[in-house]
Amino acid sequence: MRLLDSMRNLRHRAVITVIVLYSATGCVETTLKEEPKFRNLEPTPQQSENPFEKPTLPHKQEAAAAAKTKQPQEQAEHKSVKLPAKPAPQAAASGEARVALLLPLSGPSAPLGKAMLDAAQMSMFELADKSFNLIPLDTKGTAAGAQKAANAAIKARAQLILGPLHATAVQAATPLARKAGISIVAFSNSREVAGDGVFILGFVPRQQVKAVVGYALAEGLSRFAVLAPNDAYGTATVEAARTFAESGNGSVVRTMYYEPDAADLSGQVKAFSNYTARRQALLAQRKALEEIGDEISLRALRRLEKVDTIGPLPYDAVLLPENGERLRTLSSLLSYYDVDQPTVRLIGLRSWGLTPNLGAEPALIGAWFAGSPEIERTRFGMRFKNAFGRPPPRLASLAYDATALAVILAQGEDGPDYSQAALTEQSGFLGVDGIFRLRPEGIAERAFTIHEVTRNGVDKRRSAPQSFKPLTN
Repeated sequence: MRLLDSMRNLRHRAVITVIVLYSATGCVETTLKEEPKFRNLEPTPQQSENPFEKPTLPHKQEAAAAAKTKQPQEQAEHKSVKLPAKPAPQAAASGEARVALLLPLSGPSAPLGKAMLDAAQMSMFELADKSFNLIPLDTKGTAAGAQKAANAAIKARAQLILGPLHATAVQAATPLARKAGISIVAFSNSREVAGDGVFILGFVPRQQVKAVVGYALAEGLSRFAVLAPNDAYGTATVEAARTFAESGNGSVVRTMYYEPDAADLSGQVKAFSNYTARRQALLAQRKALEEIGDEISLRALRRLEKVDTIGPLPYDAVLLPENGERLRTLSSLLSYYDVDQPTVRLIGLRSWGLTPNLGAEPALIGAWFAGSPEIERTRFGMRFKNAFGRPPPRLASLAYDATALAVILAQGEDGPDYSQAALTEQSGFLGVDGIFRLRPEGIAERAFTIHEVTRNGVDKRRSAPQSFKPLTN
């Protein structure tokens, strides 16, 4: 499997050219000589197994030594999918790679955009040589800004566009890129913008649902319920749950949507849990036992004093596609209305990993969720913090991986290859968030670890697959 193995052969260069465009029409070329101005960027003691995470050498002597060392390039397990290439954009200098990076560097999303730019430049410094040119362009977080940035990328002779971040910006940039024959690797997770030369690196819910529902089915659970926000994300989650539950001889027996901005969800969760009917069943049982009044009935009454409801629920797993305080609230309400683990298992998606201290919520202890492998992300987070003095936001890894992908595809014997066949390499790539591959329909296919929430944090129940061989499309 070609998990960007050829990245192990990349050598550090002392000079990296960065083209920074401050507006849609003007640009200033700057050259970073010798070491970049990263703070405390410590080298890894030994080369990481993750080829995206080649250690950065802190001294020029070490950089020179590394440049002299070559390792044999490993062969890919699969050939690239054979797709017709798009028309080539205006040619750059022979062997030169010119890649545009469209991000919101001003406006409300500027902090995230700048952090993603930092991650992209870190990736370039760690992996690229002086023939690789990154062209950052400001979309201003708007559709109009994305159009201007895409136009500037074309004028700058970009061979590939990374970004934009938001779906509306991707939609605005796409017609110009398609007309110029330039592929886009965007950071959105909206399937609606993918396809016909546009690839999305964002995490779509469908694959995460497949992973966690498939695991639950393997553990003997078969009746699923979904409590989801009433938006496109919630709808996609419910549809995916139905598809993958039924494919594994299970079923989704209950769904309920709530408004994403609702302040109080207690009434809906109460109805979702059949609490009223189960409470009435308890009261009726108590009354019947009191009327009998014998010793056996009195012992049964004493046992019933410890419960609020009786009677089984129609489901044995509840999927909650939420995170943060909303996740804590929903799980707590479910427990309050007698939907408790392990009788009913709570399951979730990668967004759960964005919630700190999951184990501090008792109702979540024992819950399972699909998430990215943590080893590579932890290493990336440490290097980013060493470089910039702050931890990376969650989406920064997308910019790092996209840039690394562009770098490696620029290292072929015949120069940069950003054709669709190259971008959709069947065996995939290994990045900060684990293995991934770009599918011809424009979606990034990924593999997920299954985690369990514990009192002490999160434990791994099943590792993410290390190859796409056993995965289905």
